[in-house]
Amino acid sequence: MQSLSPSSSSITLKSLIRKSSPNWTHRVSPSRLVTQCAHPFDSANGYGAIAANFNVAGSIGDRRADWQSSCAILASKVVSQQEDTEKAGGSDNITAVNGHRTLDLVQIEKLPKPLAITDLSPAPMHGSQLRVAYQGVPGAYSEAAAGKAYPNCEAIPCDQFEVAFQSVELWIADRAVLPVENSLGGSIHRNYDLLLRHRLHIVGEVQLPVHHCLLALPGVRKEYLNRVISHPQALSQCEHTLTKLGLNVTREAVDDTAGAAEFIAANNIRGTAAIASARAAELYGLDILADGVQDDSGNVTRFVMLAREPIIPRTDRPFKTSIVFAHDKGTSVLFKVLSAFAFRNISLTKIESRPHRNRPIRLVDDENVGTAKHFEYLFYVDFEASMAEVRAQNALAEVQEFTSFLRVLGSYPMDMSPWCPSGEINKSQTTSFRFFFNLK
Repeated sequence: MQSLSPSSSSITLKSLIRKSSPNWTHRVSPSRLVTQCAHPFDSANGYGAIAANFNVAGSIGDRRADWQSSCAILASKVVSQQEDTEKAGGSDNITAVNGHRTLDLVQIEKLPKPLAITDLSPAPMHGSQLRVAYQGVPGAYSEAAAGKAYPNCEAIPCDQFEVAFQSVELWIADRAVLPVENSLGGSIHRNYDLLLRHRLHIVGEVQLPVHHCLLALPGVRKEYLNRVISHPQALSQCEHTLTKLGLNVTREAVDDTAGAAEFIAANNIRGTAAIASARAAELYGLDILADGVQDDSGNVTRFVMLAREPIIPRTDRPFKTSIVFAHDKGTSVLFKVLSAFAFRNISLTKIESRPHRNRPIRLVDDENVGTAKHFEYLFYVDFEASMAEVRAQNALAEVQEFTSFLRVLGSYPMDMSPWCPSGEINKSQTTSFRFFFNLK
C-alpha cells in the first residue's frame, strides 16, 4: 500500500469509493502472536532453586540474558543425563532434573523471544508509526489534535468527515481524530450522526485549546480588508472581536480554517483575510494581522479518537463511556434512564439529542383530541465510569430495560492533561507544531 504523508493531497470521497471496489485489496490483520511465559519465579522452589543446584551464582535475575543463560545450563544438563541413560540401556524419554522427572527441554536457540514491557504499547496515547486521518488540510486544528493524541504519527488529511471515517474502515488509516464539541460553538452534530452510521469505536479523547489568528497576504493592512473567510464555528467564535477591531467586512463560511488560509495563498487574494491557526500562517506564507481574535480565551475543542477495534476498559485511571440509545415511548422514559446513573452515583458529562432519522415522527391518536405528532430522538450520553466497573455494567443493564436501542460507542481514558487558556499556549505554539510534525 502506498504511504500517505501530511504533504500529500487530501483523501477524497471519490478515491475511497474507487478503493472500496471489488478490486481493492484489504490489508490483512497481523497474524496472532505465539507467546510463551518465561518470567522467572522468585520462590524458594522456583527457578532460583533450580539454578542454585546447577552452580549458577545466585537466583535468576529479571534480565533476559540471565534467563537465557539459565535455560542453556538446564538444557545442557538434560542432554548430558540423556546420554548417560542411553549408555545405560535405558529407554525412558523422560529424564530427571534436580530429582524430579521432567520432559526434554527445548534448546535455547529455538525458544521464541518473550514479550517485554516495551512490546506492549500503552494505548491510546502511543502514536509512533500510526496513520491518523483528520478532516481538513495541513494547518487545521484537527491536525494539531492528531499530533497531541498520537505524537510522531503520520497525519492524513481528508476533505470530509465521512472520508475520515471510511479511511479507517478501509484500512487506509489506523485511527481518526474528529471534533465532537466546542466550548463556545457547541456540538458538531455531523460527527454525532456519523458515529451511529459507522461501526468505529471511540478509543480516547483529547481536548485542544483553540487560538485563532487573523491572516492575510504579506503587505495587506486590516483597514483594506473587505471579507473574512473561515469555518462557520470559527467565524461565530470571533464575531465580537472582529467588530471591536472596526473591520467593515463580510463573513463567508468555508469548509475549514486552514483551507481558508490555503485558498487565499493559492489565489493571491489581497482583500480577504482568513481566521486560522498560527501554523497555517507559517505553512501558507501569510502574515498575522491580529493574534488571539477569539471572543473567549477559554476556547477548547474536544476531539475523539476512533479505531476499528475497541480498547479493553480498565479501572486504574479515570475512564469515560459514551453510549447512544432510543426508546419507543417518547421522552417520558428519559427520566428512568437517567435515574439508573444517578442511583449509582455515576456523573453524566454530556447528553445530546438528535432526531431519529429512520423514524423522525411518532403519531399518537386520541379519539377525543385528535392526532398528535411527536419528534423521535436518539440520545447520546457520556458518563464518568469504565465498563470494567460493576456499577457501569448494572446501569446499562437497567437502561436496556427501558430502551428499544442501546449501543456503547466506546469506553476510553479521559483526557487528564493540564489545561491552559488558548492565549497562554500561543507563545510556544509554533515550536510545538514543529515538534509534532517534524517541520524544517
